[in-house]
Amino acid sequence: MESVNVAIIYYSATGNVHALAHAAAEGAEKAGAAVRVRRVAETAPARAIGSNPAWARYREDHADTTEAALDDLDWADAVLLGTPTRYGNPAGQLRAFLETTGPLWFQGKLADKVYSAFTSGSTPHGGQETTILALSNTFYHWGGIIVPPGYTDPVQFRTGNPYGTSHVSGPPGHQEPPGPETLQAARYQARRVTDTAAALKKGRATG
Repeated sequence: MESVNVAIIYYSATGNVHALAHAAAEGAEKAGAAVRVRRVAETAPARAIGSNPAWARYREDHADTTEAALDDLDWADAVLLGTPTRYGNPAGQLRAFLETTGPLWFQGKLADKVYSAFTSGSTPHGGQETTILALSNTFYHWGGIIVPPGYTDPVQFRTGNPYGTSHVSGPPGHQEPPGPETLQAARYQARRVTDTAAALKKGRATG
């Protein structure tokens, strides 16, 4: 397989998107990719974080996680973005990072890469699909090649989201982490992204 660099860039408040991101990393690595897993910077005030014990605990446990930088996007052949849904949109923390990408975009360094997205929300119809579609708007502007999982693997008929892996966690205080099938879907999505990026890279090299 053509050597492929995959960046998995995410925001997680309580750990659900974190779990999906690391499952995606496993899938990409198994497909032969070099992988960077990066968390975007936290921008919420300490008072807001402290109001939610799960958020505060996650923040403390992962304070040393490497933060995403523009170099991670420049380096990558393929990028997966992960975010909790916020009123049907990506979290502000991820949006804040994306809004720093203008210099790369202006130089054409975000074009022709493979992009995909995954998410988590507390309710079954809480905006997971619109969150992923909202991220697609950014991919369009970058000139990216969007690769969704679709219904291209049996796990997709069990988890049910062709746009991208999504997890229903349950309400605050009663959240459940992603289960085996959802993690399998994240691994599959990343593998499909990696395989597509490798095929494109090979085609460009020989075209």
